[in-house]
Amino acid sequence: MAIPWIRKYCPKEPHEIVGQEQAVKDIRSYLDAFPGIRKKALILYGPPGTGKTSSVYALAKELDYEVLEVNASDFRNKQQIQEKLGVASQQKSLFGGSKLILVDEIDGLSGNKDRGGVAAISKMIEGSAFPVIMTAGNPWGNKFSSLRRKAGLVQFLELDHNRIFGVLRDICSKEGIRFEEHALKALARRAGGDLRAAVNDLQLLASDKGLLDRQSLDELGDRNRIETMLSALVKIFKNSDPLIAVHALDSVEENLDESILWIDENLPKEYKDPGSLARAYDCLSRADVFRRRIRRWQHWRFLVYVNALVTAGVAVSKNERNRDYVKYTPTKRILKLWRAKMKYQKRKAIALKIAESTHSSSRRVMKDWFFYKEMFREKDTAQHLADEWDLDKDELRWLTG
Repeated sequence: MAIPWIRKYCPKEPHEIVGQEQAVKDIRSYLDAFPGIRKKALILYGPPGTGKTSSVYALAKELDYEVLEVNASDFRNKQQIQEKLGVASQQKSLFGGSKLILVDEIDGLSGNKDRGGVAAISKMIEGSAFPVIMTAGNPWGNKFSSLRRKAGLVQFLELDHNRIFGVLRDICSKEGIRFEEHALKALARRAGGDLRAAVNDLQLLASDKGLLDRQSLDELGDRNRIETMLSALVKIFKNSDPLIAVHALDSVEENLDESILWIDENLPKEYKDPGSLARAYDCLSRADVFRRRIRRWQHWRFLVYVNALVTAGVAVSKNERNRDYVKYTPTKRILKLWRAKMKYQKRKAIALKIAESTHSSSRRVMKDWFFYKEMFREKDTAQHLADEWDLDKDELRWLTG
């Protein structure tokens, strides 16, 4: 399996972080001062793909920290957070060095008081013997008020398209990708400041044929105008927060039936654990039951259940996220159905001709189809029957093929 370029070209040193010099400086100052500081944690916030997580790993490597990373969206309640982070925040590193706790994507935490996710992390920060760094897209919600009182805030800025273009150009050089400069610049602009998305798009469009041109760029569509099916699948497959996943299909052009086929096609590539895969397909099958009820009884209120099952249901079915790069592909089932339909129509047209010549019904001919096919095994007999029943060359070739 090809190594994802976002992993292959992930910054290894702090100076490789693009466009976030002040943010990297602030994180370094926090780590140098810990534990003699008032706020014992940091929240790194900003748009996706701007280097929040990469900066933590690059600095940890330079300062010899072992990183314990957890994703907040994988926590379902207070107990799971305590089990995962409670002991880890007190125990020393396995190798006797310093340790850093990274809680990624705290936006995925539930804001419901009964689940207690935010409160559990706040308590963990108070008693942690090690630095705690969290990442978020937007830390200003009411549910994060307790975390903001205990953590410093470090902003990551949206990346300028010229900086993204420079990174993409370097990757093209290292990977031997030929590119039209205006196409590469357009790709950088369409990323909307998200370097990770730009690198993923470059690998998707150019890795197979070693070329990025205007034609291949047009296949991507306008990222700012409408979310693509690919990004919707990422929201479903790569996160475990049902509140995010349930809206994944809101802005895609495909109708719900086509979207379900996309999910069905790519699900086995993404979920490698048999239990996760079984639970996900159980959600799809339950959604299909509701779709049948909608078609049969016109109970359109069931549509909300269908959407919830194929998005949030599939998202929470996995035990853990697959961190490998998966190249999502359109469903082949529509093409298979079309071919099957064409094959049936061809057989039906031949059956009508045979029925007219044999004074029987086309239904009877269809029922005895394999008998008639057997009659066409002999070449001379096949040609004689074709002349008798007025079959053209294409129909004769189809019968004898």
